[in-house]
Amino acid sequence: MNDTNSGPLIRQRLGAVLFADVVGYSRLMSQNELDTYSSLKSLLSQLEATCTHYQGNVIEIRGDGILALFETATSAVKFAIELHRIAAQHNRTRTENDKIKFRAGIHLGEILIDERGIHGDNVNIAARLQEIAEPERVYVSAAVYEQVCNRLRYGYEFLGPKQLKNILSPISTYCVRSEAEGATMAATLRPDSPVELMDRPDIPSVAILPFTSAGNDEADSWIADGLTDDIIMNLSKFRNLFVIARNSSFFFKTQSMSPKEAARRLNVRYIARGSVRRSDSRIRITAELIDAMSERTIWGERFDRKIDDVFDILDEVTECIVASTAVMIESHERKRMVQATPSNLAAYGEVLKGQHYIFRYTRNDNRIAQSCYESALERDDRYARAAAALSRTLNIDWRYSWTTDPDTALDKALVYAQRAVELDPSDARGFGELGYVHLYRKEHDAAIESYKRALSLNPNDADMHSDYADAMAHSGQNETAIEYLQRAMRLNPYFPDQYLWHLAGAYFNLQEYSQTVQHVSKMNNPTEGQRLLAASFAHMGKLDAARDIADRHRKAHPNFSLKRWENVQPDRRPEDTQHFVEGLKKAGFQ
Repeated sequence: MNDTNSGPLIRQRLGAVLFADVVGYSRLMSQNELDTYSSLKSLLSQLEATCTHYQGNVIEIRGDGILALFETATSAVKFAIELHRIAAQHNRTRTENDKIKFRAGIHLGEILIDERGIHGDNVNIAARLQEIAEPERVYVSAAVYEQVCNRLRYGYEFLGPKQLKNILSPISTYCVRSEAEGATMAATLRPDSPVELMDRPDIPSVAILPFTSAGNDEADSWIADGLTDDIIMNLSKFRNLFVIARNSSFFFKTQSMSPKEAARRLNVRYIARGSVRRSDSRIRITAELIDAMSERTIWGERFDRKIDDVFDILDEVTECIVASTAVMIESHERKRMVQATPSNLAAYGEVLKGQHYIFRYTRNDNRIAQSCYESALERDDRYARAAAALSRTLNIDWRYSWTTDPDTALDKALVYAQRAVELDPSDARGFGELGYVHLYRKEHDAAIESYKRALSLNPNDADMHSDYADAMAHSGQNETAIEYLQRAMRLNPYFPDQYLWHLAGAYFNLQEYSQTVQHVSKMNNPTEGQRLLAASFAHMGKLDAARDIADRHRKAHPNFSLKRWENVQPDRRPEDTQHFVEGLKKAGFQ
């Protein structure tokens, strides 16, 4: 503390610092200065008043941004989520181009306080986290995450150490989402699991990095992403080619690194990349395949054709990559290499647009994707891929209770999955959705047969391996389930929490409780694994730990009903369900 005679009084204290500012503020002002200024002024006034309800204090409003200080990390994160909710409500009457969206950053640490405000390195870290945050997202430091992850049921994604502007050391960073459910399906890094330690497969291995978009339109971006998805899907059909999953490949979309570095992180030999440019009725696609061992381009091509020829281009890219990696192709694989094409190209466009939203794994984005797939089927009612994708959105609605009528959602998912496999029996996606519906209708044999068919058509689909493993575990075949989950994790190195959840469940069935605890503890979203954790500790005789977790679960899941959960569990063997229920009751669940 400074001498009061030598200058202003400076205090030190621990606090959670939040920075939030408007995305694209200059653009909004240039479009409509008066409207933007008055709307933002009203919005900031509402946010300032709300801040006090979360034991916070707005230190300063800087044009389009807020600097606030909170007593705890919990209060700061709760306010940040509420900030986005208030902004979204405010935007309901505004056009997409005029919406005021925030991004926020939060850090916890010691700060300096004087009559001018708050200062110090920890304040700067919060400001820099805000700068790198995506629109309508909250980025927090590890110091914040550790305080809130077991208290607040939000979704958490580990983004890795980030080198922030003018901050000496990298800051381990997490993205916080308002919904916990979808976050368990999203690809994510893990603080203590370096993917570089994975063994390289003994067959040709390739990762398709997201193709870049040369256009400025948002549609150009989802077209580039969609074409990348399709190339990955086409290549995944070959048993003798190891293909990194879509979610892990897309982890490199915003990262600038050499093909050699990407190949090292994923431990594959080949990297494919490219770009997409669309203009009127034409599309230009460039693609190349790089041998990361020699850093040599072994194949490259530029396609400049009518947009109607896009499916031919995708087939050619697939064939060239397969040929260049010297993959042994079986005759039946070559027959299904060419994907079924819709009769209406606009239907394909709707499917690509839907893919752009479904992989965001939020309730609202899932609804938008659902609308896109419905539109695709309206344009081409025999488009199997759209039917399978629509079934997927309905399954997700049922899984996370994102619908007011879950039973109807599951029934509809069954109808669309059956329709997909009837229209195109060579597409794995329909069989995968069929497997999921059958499992939760407790039709175990049908579920397993559907998943087997799906994996025979697409042996490299990591999510399919994980879902099949879950069906096997619920059917009492836990050792097999573990093998398939390990395969899924290798195909998808940045695997979602869901894989760990499935793996922990298989070990729990085998009564290997220490393994269950170990895998649940690796989840970035610990509130979603609390039931398995509590039941494991209870069976291990660690009742104090089990009851502590049960108490946390009640706060995170206030509407949980053990009886309702027991009825939903799709175990073939009643003793497996009772084993879980017994552990939960010991822990204090009701």
